[in-house]
Amino acid sequence: MKYRVQSAMEYLMTYGWAILAIAIVMVLLYSIGIFNLVNLQPTATPGSCQVIRTLAGTSLAGQCNNLIPKYVAKFGSDNGLLLVSSSVILTRNRTMLLWAYISGTYSPSGNPLIGPTIGVCNNGYLFKVQSNSPYQMLLDDCGAGGVWPQSSASVSSNKWNQIGYTYNGIDVVFYVNGKQVGIVAQNALPNLDLNGLAIGSESGFCCTYNYFNGSMSNIQMYNISIDNNTIKALYQEGIAGVPIDLQHLVAWWPLNGDANDYSGNNNQGIPTNVIWNANWQYGYIAS
Repeated sequence: MKYRVQSAMEYLMTYGWAILAIAIVMVLLYSIGIFNLVNLQPTATPGSCQVIRTLAGTSLAGQCNNLIPKYVAKFGSDNGLLLVSSSVILTRNRTMLLWAYISGTYSPSGNPLIGPTIGVCNNGYLFKVQSNSPYQMLLDDCGAGGVWPQSSASVSSNKWNQIGYTYNGIDVVFYVNGKQVGIVAQNALPNLDLNGLAIGSESGFCCTYNYFNGSMSNIQMYNISIDNNTIKALYQEGIAGVPIDLQHLVAWWPLNGDANDYSGNNNQGIPTNVIWNANWQYGYIAS
């Protein structure tokens, strides 16, 4: 027995450092998502699915089977943003939905998701995530002095969430991962004529830019207030979910390797200092 214990101790002394090193490597690999099953799934190439609009009708074309995207748009480095120069017009009845990974770094200026550019500060409300903890969704009027509808539940940072809101002319309804997280009575929101739309940025009251810190994917805008069941269905499609109501779809930016609008409405974006990140799967769990 004595010799067995001695032999075991000698073994640990000889190989213990190697076992410890392997354990550390395994923990690091797990922390960056190497063992996430999402990483093993096939991915969709940029532009593989799009909406085609013809006189005969509107339909989806391409590989639209909800493969996860190969890339997402990563912001927060060197003041990254996507500028859309065309006029994106949203009616009072509208829906904005997107997938976001909010980095848990405090930003006193907020984390703008969709906003106007310099020169059109008061053209309408911008959609942002309030930067103080807990993170909450907010519709901000960009310094125009109006009310700011805000979600009543927090949005988790350092993980992927589908977030957004609907407006039916009476209430603003906020959503996180297919569930209502707040209803705010608001009968004064105008139509939005976003001629100079910024993704990942906003122009502040003093006409300076604030920037989003994190990643985004699959932005969808509709000229209709989508019902609860449809919002839930869009979430259950996952981060690669395709639009459901093509007739009311205004813009669709998958952000899978480019800033093109695949809604068929040609609201193309121009990226500046945006990283197309292929190693984005950490913090994403398929619904």
